[in-house]
Amino acid sequence: MNPQKLQLYENQPIRTAWDEESEEWYFSIVDVIGVLTDQPTVDGARNYWKVLKSRLKKEGSQLVTNCNRLKLLSQDGKRRLTDVATIEQLLRLIQSIPSPKAEPFKVWLAQIGRERIEETIDPELSIDRALETYVRLGYPEDWINQRLQTIRARKELTDQWKAHGVEQGREFAILTDEVTRAWSGLSTRQYKNYKGLTKENLRDNMSTLELALNMLAEATTTELTKVQNPHGLNENQQVAREGGAVVGHARMEIEERTGRSVITAQNAKQLHNTVTGMIEDIARSGPAERR
Repeated sequence: MNPQKLQLYENQPIRTAWDEESEEWYFSIVDVIGVLTDQPTVDGARNYWKVLKSRLKKEGSQLVTNCNRLKLLSQDGKRRLTDVATIEQLLRLIQSIPSPKAEPFKVWLAQIGRERIEETIDPELSIDRALETYVRLGYPEDWINQRLQTIRARKELTDQWKAHGVEQGREFAILTDEVTRAWSGLSTRQYKNYKGLTKENLRDNMSTLELALNMLAEATTTELTKVQNPHGLNENQQVAREGGAVVGHARMEIEERTGRSVITAQNAKQLHNTVTGMIEDIARSGPAERR
């Protein structure tokens, strides 16, 4: 676990902990309940959770069964075992809390559910919504166009992995790690740490050049997989290393010629600030300066 943090919701603290191995945030259930139900004391929140937990158990909810416990810092300064939940578990829990503060979350969950059903019927909607999201977050248009291309390249690669005996989930993650390490010199986790990321998508925090090389590494791996026809995790790992290594050589050539590292510690927010600053500098300069 990384150092635990206090997150604020409406100026009220919620204890959290980050698990790097599973890449999950864990939230104190008692703290969340205390905020959503306006409990005046910690004991009140604990009693509410005790009653709710008993009811969920009777209903056969897996939420209680799968609930984790972590030692979090208590008000008395000691670390005590506390029931915690992942974001997914927390969203499920919120649905069981009859509270005006919980209602906006329930409405949002219903909207997300409707959108996912619509995307199942018409997959093109998911691309449109992804585009809208990137625009809303302030990404430049040329970056967005390239990012959408990487989604297509990624889909082609995962389709090949499925066709060659690789299981979705853990094995996909292992192969992705092989490709990333081979071209960038960093594992996916190391790359994220370098950029100061936790749960965020690594590709969404890459520069244009990083994104281009990552896409090329995945596209190269796709073509090698078609030609070499590997089967199962072990054989596909070797192909993934080869595909990434091809682009790794290109990265080193670029770095040698530019004298700069392709891999940047900047994440999306910092990259956008850099681009915005450059645009503002150009706008402030006169026509003669721009020439």
